[in-house]
Amino acid sequence: MDLKEIQNLIKFVAKSGASEVKLEMDDVKITIRTGADDEKAPTTFLQQMPAMQMAPAAPAAPAPVAEVAAPAAPAAPAEDNSKYITIKSPIIGTFYRKPAPDKPMFVEVGKTIGEGDVLCVIEAMKLFNEIESEVSGTIVKILVDDSSPVEFDQPLFLVDPS
Repeated sequence: MDLKEIQNLIKFVAKSGASEVKLEMDDVKITIRTGADDEKAPTTFLQQMPAMQMAPAAPAAPAPVAEVAAPAAPAAPAEDNSKYITIKSPIIGTFYRKPAPDKPMFVEVGKTIGEGDVLCVIEAMKLFNEIESEVSGTIVKILVDDSSPVEFDQPLFLVDPS
C-alpha cells in the first residue's frame, strides 16, 4: 500500500463518519481514528485480501474528490482562467502567506513577481516548503486564505503574464 492509497483511505474514513477504522493486510496494519471521542461511535474493522485491495480502495476515494473539484471550477469565471496563469499547489498541506506570524506577506495582489520568487509556504508533515513561482507576471488573485488546508493541484494564485 503506497502513500497515495493511504491518503485516499484517510479521506474516505473522514467522510464516512466512522470514529475508528482498522485495516490489516499481510504486511501492513493501519488504524485511523477521527477526532470523535464518543465511545458509542462504532469501530469499523476492514480485512482485505491483496487482490481486493487494489480494486475497491483506488476507485472509492477519487470519485468524491472529482465531484468536489468539478463544482469549484465553474465558480471561477472562465474568462479569467483563459488569460491568466494558475499557480497550483504541488503538495498537500497547510497554506501560509508569510514566513512567520510577525513577518510580512510574501506576495499581495498587484505585486510583480519573477521566476524563482517565493509566493507562499506550505507546511506538510512539520516541514515548511517554500513554493516558488515558475512564471513572471503580476499577481491578480490569491485563491486561498492564509492558514488554510490545501490539496494537491489546488489553484493558489492567478498570475497575469503580460
